Amino acid sequence: MRRLLAFLMIAAVSLASGPSKADPVDDAVTALSSGSFDSVHEGVGQLVASGSPRAAAIIGSLQNGKLYFRPDHTLFIKQDDGTYVGALTGTPAEAGAVKPVKVNNAIRGAMDAALGALRLFSPDAATRMTAAEAVFHAADPAALPALTKALEKEADPAVKVRMQQARAAVVLASPDGAEADRVAAVGVLRARGDIDARGFLASLSDQPPAVAAAITSALTAIDRLAQIWSVGQSIYYGLSLGSVLLLAAAGLAITFGVMGVINMAHGEMVMIGAYTTFVVQQFMRAHTPGLYGASLLFAVPLAFMVSGSIGIVIERTLIRWLYGRPLETLLATWGLSLVLQQAVRTIFGANNQDVDTPPWMSGATALGGLTLTWNRMYIILFSAVVLAGLMAALRYTSLGLRMRAVTQNRRMAAAMGIRTPWIDALTFGLGSGIAGMAGVALSQIDNVSPNLGQSYIIDSFMVVVFGGVGNLWGTTLGALTLGIVNKFLEPVAGAVVAKIVVLVLLILFIQRRPRGMFPLKGRAVES
Repeated sequence: MRRLLAFLMIAAVSLASGPSKADPVDDAVTALSSGSFDSVHEGVGQLVASGSPRAAAIIGSLQNGKLYFRPDHTLFIKQDDGTYVGALTGTPAEAGAVKPVKVNNAIRGAMDAALGALRLFSPDAATRMTAAEAVFHAADPAALPALTKALEKEADPAVKVRMQQARAAVVLASPDGAEADRVAAVGVLRARGDIDARGFLASLSDQPPAVAAAITSALTAIDRLAQIWSVGQSIYYGLSLGSVLLLAAAGLAITFGVMGVINMAHGEMVMIGAYTTFVVQQFMRAHTPGLYGASLLFAVPLAFMVSGSIGIVIERTLIRWLYGRPLETLLATWGLSLVLQQAVRTIFGANNQDVDTPPWMSGATALGGLTLTWNRMYIILFSAVVLAGLMAALRYTSLGLRMRAVTQNRRMAAAMGIRTPWIDALTFGLGSGIAGMAGVALSQIDNVSPNLGQSYIIDSFMVVVFGGVGNLWGTTLGALTLGIVNKFLEPVAGAVVAKIVVLVLLILFIQRRPRGMFPLKGRAVES
């Protein structure tokens, strides 16, 4: 098998250098159409050495079970629609009575090696990158001639680096490599610094002293770098969790700060926003499929309006009679949360609902050793936009001016002609609307179910109390702090214990600073 791999790689090098004078393509076709495993095995190597531009297509079709032969030693490739094309020409052809070319494990290994050798010289950079990575993981010394030749021809810097890493792995796997070359190869893999490079270096044994010392030093450096990237990954996850908590708590910070209402139904406003997203997607899938990819852009304002309208109704019918009685508002809104949950179960059922993630939010990107998922990245950006818009509304709009006046001194605001009951209603509606927008974001990373809001209501209150009641900057810092602390504690203590530790730390903090990090002067303080 090793001899065959060496033959294939040398053949690929000769193919990259230029066509040979003898063209063995006919012999390759004859061998592939012989029906003998040994001949097919040999034919794969002959096809690579033939220099035929159809070599990769023919071997690929053999790998996929779509290569057929006729008794007159003519090869055909079967298409998905059942028709055939000539293997050497790629044009439609009448096949007649044909049989599939059969393969065994030895032939499958030969095909993998052949395709890897051919793809190192592919005109497509992505294909060469994939081939180089495959050679890195295989670390077969037979690949060295092809890699050396490919490196000489390679012009793409990123692909060249990947080929150098593959060559380093091959050099270290070769039993007869020079010591200086092996030490240099260790340096190349040390610079790569990922888990694959570490695993490969750790698997090497019985190395000369200089090489073993270089490997030990490289493993230490890679582990140190991995720890740094791990801290960065935890910070990113903490920021994404903090952004989720910020979206869920921003509206609560407003209603709690201006109105002093302990709203246990705030989580259900988040849940209603998530179900609004589900309804929007179902409607657009049925009536406007061409705009389905932009469904979240339509869901955000609709969720704000639906949750905000429900919030105004709740304030006008229930909350307005309970001002100044926080324990009664807690019990009333807790009962209301149960009613809303049951209403959603009656309308949509108790099962989780599927909310699709649009293509532009799917996938991830790598930044060094960090893996940044696009859905969480967009949630971080979305929470920043919502926070900026909310602060601008509070600072530069008439409603924001009146809300701040009521927060600072309700009696004086009423004496100046501000209709404080309607400010309360609009404030409650604004907070509920922001919670609805949070539900749109949460629908992309959590299950959309009647219990969705219950998972975030306690954390939201913790954020508001920790940051300072009614202070958006405090809410922001509190959300990000709690999110990051949670993500650093989870790998050590587990998710449940981490939440308990955070709660204990928060209790100790509140004992020292009962009004939070950034206390706000207002009605709650005056009373």
